[in-house]
Amino acid sequence: MRKTTRRLGTGRTIATAAAAALVSFAVPACSAGADDHRATPAPTGPSATAPGATVSPAAPTPSPPASSYALSTAPRTVPSVREHTPARGPGWKPAPAARVVVAPADSAALADEGRLLAGELHLGYAESGQEQPGDVRLALGARGSGPAESYTLTVQGGRVTITGPDEAGVFYGTRTLKQEIRGAGSAPEGTVKDAPAKPQRGLNLDIARKNFTPGWIEDRLREMADLKLNQLGLHFSDDQAFRIASDTHPEIVSTPHLTKADVREITALAARLHIAVVPEIDSPGHLGAVLRAHPELQLRDAAGRAVKGAVDISNPASARLVDDLLREYLPLFPAGAWHLGADEYQALVVKDPQASFPQLASAARARYGAAARVQDLATGWLNDRAAVVRPSGKALKAWNDGIFRGGVVQAAADIQAEYWTGKEYGARPPAEYLSSGRKVVNLNDEFLYYVLGEPNQFTYPTGQRIYEQWTPLVLRGTAAVPASYDAQILGARLAVWCDLAASQTPAQVAAGIRMPLAALSQKLWDPRPPQAPWSEFRSLAGRLGP
Repeated sequence: MRKTTRRLGTGRTIATAAAAALVSFAVPACSAGADDHRATPAPTGPSATAPGATVSPAAPTPSPPASSYALSTAPRTVPSVREHTPARGPGWKPAPAARVVVAPADSAALADEGRLLAGELHLGYAESGQEQPGDVRLALGARGSGPAESYTLTVQGGRVTITGPDEAGVFYGTRTLKQEIRGAGSAPEGTVKDAPAKPQRGLNLDIARKNFTPGWIEDRLREMADLKLNQLGLHFSDDQAFRIASDTHPEIVSTPHLTKADVREITALAARLHIAVVPEIDSPGHLGAVLRAHPELQLRDAAGRAVKGAVDISNPASARLVDDLLREYLPLFPAGAWHLGADEYQALVVKDPQASFPQLASAARARYGAAARVQDLATGWLNDRAAVVRPSGKALKAWNDGIFRGGVVQAAADIQAEYWTGKEYGARPPAEYLSSGRKVVNLNDEFLYYVLGEPNQFTYPTGQRIYEQWTPLVLRGTAAVPASYDAQILGARLAVWCDLAASQTPAQVAAGIRMPLAALSQKLWDPRPPQAPWSEFRSLAGRLGP
């Protein structure tokens, strides 16, 4: 994901990012802050030399030969590095004169990464082609020189070099170095070569049913970045509330809510941390907050009873309102994906949708022919909303139970199925989506659903269960799909749903998801079975985390 380069230290969010990182992963202070370029102070005291005197430089202290050091061991990080080539030598630790150095040719791309790391490790920062002993050099390699988000971190000769084919890879190399210093005080001699197993790794956050402040969300972004997670799903519209300010339909917005300025700061921080913020306006269900302001769009059954949260998709005004919102928010979220929702449309959970909702059945036949059913009209709704978003170039997502089998209308092939359940109406076993060629993201509700208050037999997920029993292939229940489908499974997110919003405070939510997120990051980054037992991993994650 590309980002707009902005200097850390400019504006509230950027300054907060560096400050919070210093607090959460602090190392002993070595010198001044990140923007100090390390001018050497004039000597003072009895040994100061008189002006004009000739000074012979002090002889450098000779370093012990490399052969005198034991062979290094792999750094201990979360997630663990996938390959480490050991070497003999003293390794690297922050020193008073050390700097993070970015070559001028790479400064537009890597200045943010360099300044952030310098602030975290209390080093100087310089944009220079000249290196000094103790420096950390960040550099972009040639595009295509490695997998996306990969990096190489080399510790040799008292210096550190981090390179990658893209900005995200270099950034993840800095996260590894930061954890090495946080955990052991030094980085071991040798070379790390590292890359993620899955391209989508992250957290899904329901801010519709529970208000979370911008600062709380930004803190989660920083924690995610250190775990090399790269996607934050933001579910901001539901029956309970609509949580982002709107210019086209201000009447639907709840109090409290995020302003557009809040969202811009959140997405700007996310971009600098290489996290895509993926918004979701769920439709045609879960629109209760919209319907309170627009009751004329409410779906009613044949007896005239209102259907909770559902808009009447046979009414063109319903589509116009949702499309207004899609077009309004598309530029507010610059990252490359959009979630269309589509789950739990209540017209499709009754025994006979055609009889219960004759207006929907009639509209389906009018548009798609005599054999069309209500599910075809719902699929057409999904495809129409996808057509509004598609010109933006964003990847399209929808919940798996909004993508139906059979029917005369099929969901567009480029919509990723976000698989969360096999229990809802319309849901199918994961292999049905995969065998049709559709790409899938794992949000397995038995492992990855953190539902506040634990209603409907949900229990809070644990890091241990994810670490020991779950893999990206476990899409439904506890059974894995065949490994031949691995490439179609793009990754996974831990999902926070605020069904009983008052059951936990924001601080309790943050604490509750910390270990599940750490375990998830491990399983999405390294496809091998974990090498450390859970107790050891938990202890390490506890030391490295905030």
